[in-house]
Amino acid sequence: MNSFVHKTLVVEIQAGVADRVPGLAHLGYDPADPFAVTVVFSHEGRVLARWQLDRDMLFDGLTRPAGTGDVRLRPESLGVERELRMEFFGAAHADGGRHHAVVFVWAEAVGDFLRETYRTVAPGDEQVRLDDFLAAVLAGS
Repeated sequence: MNSFVHKTLVVEIQAGVADRVPGLAHLGYDPADPFAVTVVFSHEGRVLARWQLDRDMLFDGLTRPAGTGDVRLRPESLGVERELRMEFFGAAHADGGRHHAVVFVWAEAVGDFLRETYRTVAPGDEQVRLDDFLAAVLAGS
């Protein structure tokens, strides 16, 4: 039976030119939406942001730059340790700039999470339930 996969990771969050601050990333994978990983970032008990990431892009970001637009991922080395650098771009400021935050997370922990998702739904075994999707779209209109 397919089951929801969840993992909470300690991360470091950097917004603008500020120093990194500790936070949490709550990663979730629901086999009903097999291509997506939901990430909720929090700091001191407050939710800062919620993003849905493509599971394949998250995997690719562990070994090479991945993503364009609002989400960009790339590996970074800290000696023997490896981090995943996750850049997020949000809404535009009045001056034309954009909100921007960078999250650093231990790459091995993200890899462990992804391996759990692959045990739940193997790459290539994802199924799109088109009838369910269309029903949800039509119900919302």
